[in-house]
Amino acid sequence: MFNLARQVRAATDHAANAAGRLAGKELLKFSNDETTIAQLKDRIAKTIDYLKNIKQSEIGGTESKEISITFPSGQTRQFIGQSLLLGNSLPNFYFHATTAYDIIRQCGVEIGKRDFMGTPPAS
Repeated sequence: MFNLARQVRAATDHAANAAGRLAGKELLKFSNDETTIAQLKDRIAKTIDYLKNIKQSEIGGTESKEISITFPSGQTRQFIGQSLLLGNSLPNFYFHATTAYDIIRQCGVEIGKRDFMGTPPAS
């Protein structure tokens, strides 16, 4: 299993890269050298800011958009927007976010389900 920093890196990468690719934006770049909680919090904040700057109208209608991703290994995979988001990016985001949460809990941090999911909206 990857360590906490790598889990946070993967979760933020999947969130930002999916939105950026669908919107046709330049992807968010990080040095990937975070070693402290403060640095990981900063990375998360930068990812949230990046996502806030992508408009819904930039992503709407991209279900059939052709997207090619070249991985660090050199392998290239072809996606359409919907399969990238629903079959790759969201499952990977939730996997890595959940694993980061589990690592934090295992280390004794007292967090619970509401910390992960937030407070449900009032009906």
